[in-house]
Amino acid sequence: MTFLGTGTSHGVPMIACECAVCRSTDPKDRRLRTSIYVDVPDRHRILVDTSPDLRQQAITHRIMRVDAVIYTHSHADHILGLDELRRFSAVQDGQAVQCYATQATWNDIRKTFHYVFDTTPRLGGGIPQLSSHLIDGPLALGGVRVMPVPLWHGKMPVLGFRFGRFAYLTDCNRLDDAAWPLLEGVDTLVVDALRERPHPTHFTVAEAVGVIEKVAPRRAFLTHMTHDLGHAATSAKLPAGVELAYDGLVLDVDVDVE
Repeated sequence: MTFLGTGTSHGVPMIACECAVCRSTDPKDRRLRTSIYVDVPDRHRILVDTSPDLRQQAITHRIMRVDAVIYTHSHADHILGLDELRRFSAVQDGQAVQCYATQATWNDIRKTFHYVFDTTPRLGGGIPQLSSHLIDGPLALGGVRVMPVPLWHGKMPVLGFRFGRFAYLTDCNRLDDAAWPLLEGVDTLVVDALRERPHPTHFTVAEAVGVIEKVAPRRAFLTHMTHDLGHAATSAKLPAGVELAYDGLVLDVDVDVE
């Protein structure tokens, strides 16, 4: 599993900001918009969200194939790279990329990318070849089992995902009551941790650590971070077993396969 991006919706460095983190020369302080890529040998290659930085992320990490995309929710920093899927269908012999989302997320994606879905002939350019599927329960993606985990992003219901003993919970400030039993036995946990100060739709670092303590994984990583959190300074204060993720970090994780 590769962290393609670990930053908030603005990314880090932010436009027109001269703070210490935005001017940092530490590569771990450079954060593209949040996304991960799960590459299971002899199974599907799965992308979680299509960030606005997808083209750059794919080139940097030499991503050659995307078999499936699963969406956490429809905010701009998680969907606006959808058009970049054109290239993956092109290099995959014209096969449609399989995309999965809740009905609410599909409603927003179809409005934002109307030209992909309205069947109107387009002149002068291609469109992504996608096959849309509804998330309404556990998924089996090319032999990889994925369990949706219900979360709350402020008042907005969103999804996290569990792949075997690995779980990914971004863009949230509360776990739904139904989520806790779905996380039992997780070995590697990734959790949203926007900054130290409270926010109405994201966990703070302390709140994320509280979730980690309750789930009790062997190791945990924080993601979706603002420029408020310098990598080195924040890492020095985290408890044992908890780390700040960073763009390009690769983890071996245990997933469920058929």
